[in-house]
Amino acid sequence: MADESKDTAITTAIMESSSKTFLHPLHEIAMTPTHKLLLKQWLKEEELILNRIALKETQIDAVRKEITHIYCFFFLFHSISLMLLFSSASSSTSGSCNRSWIPSLCSLLCSLGLIWAVRYKTDTESHLEKLLEREKEDGKLLGKCVEELKKKGLEFDLLKEVDALRRAKSLRVEGKAVKKWSTRDFVTLFFFTVSCLVLALTRVILCN
Repeated sequence: MADESKDTAITTAIMESSSKTFLHPLHEIAMTPTHKLLLKQWLKEEELILNRIALKETQIDAVRKEITHIYCFFFLFHSISLMLLFSSASSSTSGSCNRSWIPSLCSLLCSLGLIWAVRYKTDTESHLEKLLEREKEDGKLLGKCVEELKKKGLEFDLLKEVDALRRAKSLRVEGKAVKKWSTRDFVTLFFFTVSCLVLALTRVILCN
């Protein structure tokens, strides 16, 4: 009887150990309320991040279209104004040079307004790109944690992994290089140079 009870106990222990060994990590998560709740929250957060990424991409596309429209309006305005000045200067007899400050002032004010609009829109685009990059990084970090949770099951250390996720979010800014010059600065300098050339051409057309 003692031998039979020992055999039964050994058989039961082997069955329990084998069932624990072959239990899938997702089954372990389903049977553990804390891990199950955490997985649901992370999956929901992943979906929210994807929605925010799609929204940011749509906003960036809209801002880029507006910047393109401002570019076209800038060159179109100055082209038409120079053509009108040239035709009026060729038909007028005298006095155009004395009144050249009027179209020059209008051209300067319009140029400064368009340059400010371009700068504002490019700053908005840069800000949205930074937010988009941050959302993508959050999505990657969260995706890694979800994969680790699905892979490890109950072996997933909640405190350790969540702390690692927070540290990765807080330290990711330190690795980025600081740029002294950006594309926005070169664009602003280009449009300012074009505006100065237009002023010079206006003076030449009206006085010569």
